[in-house]
Amino acid sequence: MKMLKSLINLLLLLGAINSSARAQDSIAVNTDKRPVKSPFQTYVLIDNQTVVSPFKGSLSLIVYHRFGSMENGIKDIFGIYGSANTRLGLEYGITDRLMVGIGTTQNYKLQDVEWKYAILQQTRSNSIPVSLSYYGNMVIGATEKEDFGPEESYRFIHRISYFTQFIVSRKFSDAISLQVAPEMAYYNGVDQSLNNVMLGISFGGRAKIWGDKSIIIEYDQPLSKHDAFNPKPNLGVGFEIGTATHAFQIFVSNYQDIVYQRNLTFNQNTKFQIGFNITVRF
Repeated sequence: MKMLKSLINLLLLLGAINSSARAQDSIAVNTDKRPVKSPFQTYVLIDNQTVVSPFKGSLSLIVYHRFGSMENGIKDIFGIYGSANTRLGLEYGITDRLMVGIGTTQNYKLQDVEWKYAILQQTRSNSIPVSLSYYGNMVIGATEKEDFGPEESYRFIHRISYFTQFIVSRKFSDAISLQVAPEMAYYNGVDQSLNNVMLGISFGGRAKIWGDKSIIIEYDQPLSKHDAFNPKPNLGVGFEIGTATHAFQIFVSNYQDIVYQRNLTFNQNTKFQIGFNITVRF
């Protein structure tokens, strides 16, 4: 009988210790103010930025490549031998929240400076339920003067355009992250039949399927139109593989200009092309 009482007391003691440990674990989880880990694998999803930025002091090289349209089928290997577009970019983390970068794009000879700042970061305790980042750029076109309006009124400032995007994202689980991003493009100099300001909205998501391999998807909808034409929306679907130092994304989409304001303002492409992004972190 005494042994039974001792056993019951021991079990009660172990139960109390276990309950206390669970309560402490629960408190630790609920008060964890650290940002959620890797809501997205890298800084770009398909044709848009994510809320992720380089860590402080890290440098990243990003290669964007878009093949030609797939409409000719096997004749040009579904656009692989078609007219392509490429951008090379470098991004540097000034802090864990602030990124700056530069890039050059083949089509239209575009040179850009970009920046991104993490205003809010979703926490593991959900005390901050979403992440919010501001992204912006300034792009200079280096083609001939006549591409920027009447030559007699040409000024260098007409070559410059801007893009602004506020990205809101939430990591719902280890596998699922979604984001939405209202955006605006502004051109200093455009044809009279075009608008200087264009508005749009982007939706995107990532679903991990195993390890660091994911399905990625994106949809972009212009909200403004020109007198001459309406910009076409974009749909992109792809596959992503990531490591600690590299990320590779291959996809199909119908945005080919790469630079965000050109896609939002001028896209008339309704045919899909194959594209890829490669991110290398140093």
